[in-house]
Amino acid sequence: MSGARFEWDASKDAENQRKHGVKFALAQYAFADPRRVIAEDLTHSQDEPRHYCFGEVDGGILTVRFTWRDGVIRIFGAGYWRKGKAIYERENQIQQ
Repeated sequence: MSGARFEWDASKDAENQRKHGVKFALAQYAFADPRRVIAEDLTHSQDEPRHYCFGEVDGGILTVRFTWRDGVIRIFGAGYWRKGKAIYERENQIQQ
């Protein structure tokens, strides 16, 4: 995460906290996981490329929805979702 720059909309952050209980300030730490998985979000990429970052944060696997804008990671969603955990474990070949 060294040198990475992040941004987000404050109202989206507040909405995400209400809906999913995750602050975007915490979500940025998923990118610091050396085993993180980055995947393209093909479903929601109509106007600009969107991605997912699956990374371990606070003992859980956090899924962060983001896009790149002028070298900045713009976060617009985050949560501890089962599907993201399954992808992370599969990509890292973790046996539970």
